[in-house]
Amino acid sequence: MNTEDFDIVQSGVIYFDNGATTLKPRVLSEAISDYYNHYSSNAHRGDYELSIKASYEYENTRELVRDLINAKGTNQISFTSGTTDSINKIVFGFFRHYLKKDDEVLITKSEHASNVLPWFELADETFIKVNYIDLDDNHKVTLDNVKKAITANTKVISLAHVSNVVGDVRPIKEITEYAHSKGILVLCDGAQSVPHMKVDVQDLDVDFLAFSAHKMCGPTGVGVIYVKENYLENIKPIVFGGGMNAEFSNDGARRYKSMPDLLEAGTPNIAGVIGFGYVIKYLNQIGLEKIHEYELELRNYLVKRLKEISEIEIYNENSESGIVTINYKDIFPQDLSIYLDKYNICTRAGSHCAKILKDELKIKNTCRISLYFYNTKEEIDKLIEVLKNPNIKTDIF
Repeated sequence: MNTEDFDIVQSGVIYFDNGATTLKPRVLSEAISDYYNHYSSNAHRGDYELSIKASYEYENTRELVRDLINAKGTNQISFTSGTTDSINKIVFGFFRHYLKKDDEVLITKSEHASNVLPWFELADETFIKVNYIDLDDNHKVTLDNVKKAITANTKVISLAHVSNVVGDVRPIKEITEYAHSKGILVLCDGAQSVPHMKVDVQDLDVDFLAFSAHKMCGPTGVGVIYVKENYLENIKPIVFGGGMNAEFSNDGARRYKSMPDLLEAGTPNIAGVIGFGYVIKYLNQIGLEKIHEYELELRNYLVKRLKEISEIEIYNENSESGIVTINYKDIFPQDLSIYLDKYNICTRAGSHCAKILKDELKIKNTCRISLYFYNTKEEIDKLIEVLKNPNIKTDIF
């Protein structure tokens, strides 16, 4: 699907590492080059035509993001450098002031480091507790296990919408509805969901959402924070400087702007944000529903073909996303990934920034195949052909 828009695909590379970052269509580089070549200037700073155009294009992306996730207003959307930056700004800009000693945050052992380490740091600082929701036998999050994990001290549930290793699509809407009935807030890591399916923040009713542009054909160094309107007045900046202040004086008095400028101190990645806007329009033209359906078709085909190889263990056969995590018997995952690279097949090996998931999988490292809409069944066939090589272990070792 749309393979002609990606130069790397045209070069013969088979790219199966979309969970880490996606390939970029030409529309992105064209939009960024247009900014740098024709109206490079600072946004929100100048009263001249070039700056006004940069400001317009920048804010137009904010509107496109608002529409993409169905937020009520653009003031709920702040740009960051990525999901990691977004979650840190939510944790230390809001929950640092919201949570009290012995309050509890619930996460899972399959969360990305970006949704684990900030909570650990906050726990050291404020003496909150971080506890875990059990995963079921398929390493998935269920509403029943969420209910079992909640205690009288639970104040926050912080979950990825789709986990980056197991690839399970969590029932975030149902979890949020139950959490809110108990007075619990929900932070949703959308890094692996927003690029692959329609995410509606009003329907999900989450309190915070974080995601990255680079995982959805956009530039690196651009992320998004969504804040529910109830909490726009309560979030505080953790970075201070130009652009986020309304005024300050020599006696230390200062007044800061409201959202979304509040969280955008300094000159942002203007070119990246503008380019992201063009990518959103590109994805909208394809259709996120169409992308999701096609990924599931590819996933089912991939799992079916992988099961032809007895030495392959699939850790998430029943997940509902384009992420398939495997190991090959008696081959270290990194060795397998290096072997596949000899055939221009790009996969990811390691712990995938989910280093405590080993407690659940009972294994530290795996090889991850993550799909996107520009992948094809023919590429999967090539992968299977290479994995079926009778001399694979000899070629590796």
